[in-house]
Amino acid sequence: MTRPGRLRAVAAAMAATVLLTAGCTAGGDDPPPVPAPSATTTPGPGTPERTVEQVSNPFGAHWDWSRYQQFGPYLRRLAGSATYEEISWCEIERTAGRPDWTGLDQIAARTRDLGITLHLKIRTGVCWATGGTARHTRGAANKTESAMPTDLAAYQRFVRSVVQRYGPSGVREYAIENEVNAPSYWAGSPEEYARLVRAAAETIRATDPKALVVDSGISSVAYGMGVADRLVRAGQVPEAIAAYQAYFQRRVGTRGQQIPAVTGEAQLRRALGTETNSRSLRFLAVTESLLADRTVDVRQVHFYEHFTGVAPLLDYLRATTPPGTPIQAWEVGQFWRDGDGDPASRAVEMVKTVSLLAAGGISEISWLPLAYNPNNAAGSEVRYGLLDPDGTEREAGRMLAGLADAARDATVTPLPASVAGRLNGVAFVRGGSSTLVLWSASNTPVTVPAGPGGRAGAVGSPLGAAGAGTTVTDVPVLLRADQPVDRILAAVR
Repeated sequence: MTRPGRLRAVAAAMAATVLLTAGCTAGGDDPPPVPAPSATTTPGPGTPERTVEQVSNPFGAHWDWSRYQQFGPYLRRLAGSATYEEISWCEIERTAGRPDWTGLDQIAARTRDLGITLHLKIRTGVCWATGGTARHTRGAANKTESAMPTDLAAYQRFVRSVVQRYGPSGVREYAIENEVNAPSYWAGSPEEYARLVRAAAETIRATDPKALVVDSGISSVAYGMGVADRLVRAGQVPEAIAAYQAYFQRRVGTRGQQIPAVTGEAQLRRALGTETNSRSLRFLAVTESLLADRTVDVRQVHFYEHFTGVAPLLDYLRATTPPGTPIQAWEVGQFWRDGDGDPASRAVEMVKTVSLLAAGGISEISWLPLAYNPNNAAGSEVRYGLLDPDGTEREAGRMLAGLADAARDATVTPLPASVAGRLNGVAFVRGGSSTLVLWSASNTPVTVPAGPGGRAGAVGSPLGAAGAGTTVTDVPVLLRADQPVDRILAAVR
């Protein structure tokens, strides 16, 4: 769930603190082109080949641009990653025919300067372009839900202008709306959403053949309901209950009866059948239909749960995503209302969450928020930040930067099946060197014998000689050696 500030406010804040790249001024020309990242081909079955722009570092973050001055030094440590910015037609074009690109131009320029790939999330909002009156407003910026445009051709012209303006700056992925399963984000029906996506996709591809269309990113809670619902429909009720309990262990009761405690089949079916959760399942189904017919190129995941919820989520994604479809996690974090975890345990959990997602084939993972806003409506840090509000690096931030260093320009691979049940983690292979993030899959320590060039240490800290070997506990460690992953783990005991 994002709370971006107004683009005009962002522009004012950035203008006061940042010297902008030439050519990115209000009313000026489009931002200058930048060299395109490398690409690999990921064709879908029965469809022409399409290219996916590759980031060199899967671990990134999402941040508040009005605090860029505080965050800039840390963000440079995440170079090679991707982030996104949410924009609204109603906000950019407050008066028909008079768009103001100032804030977004500045964001595009600064993102390039950081060495981070920018994706855009295009929303309509509620205004002259949609008619009606907003029913939901959020945050100091008074963000509203989106509604179906009254003139679809006018909407397509706006989408075309976005792609024409920011494609030359390296933007290649465009998500249509945000968490449409929530009425506070989308006022229309699933069918209307599908119609909007098809119109946007047609325009995006016609304007930039290299561009990719991304779904709205169904909410983390809705994905959990989808996990349980699929297992119930398959007749795997005990497995559905176990998955629900693992996924929602921190959510029960946080939304009244929408996420109740579940110990039996009847309770689970009632939970899935509430008006809110039924709506979420309908929007999840229409999202998957857009993926199945290749209207959408990339699946966007949001995940804010305990790391033990990653396994059932990955099982669900494998079962419901067309082969060859990239899956990216644009929003990952820790939702923990009144959480009492200490900084070390919160950091460890972050490492486990993002490592498991990467090992499961999620190609981009953006932590949200980079730093929480102490003036938020909740009045507390419901979603855990990597940095303090003033930009001071926390242990979690240091660890994510360490993962980024290990993964940059490397091939991400899961651990071999030979260590299943003993070790969890992920591996990054670069040239003849392998860097592993490892923790014990049980309460039993596991010893990894030393190999050629072996070095080990805490995630985010300098590595030392591995000596006689590395003892792996439930706290993740980094292990680096000049060997293939299989050989490093061949003699695990």
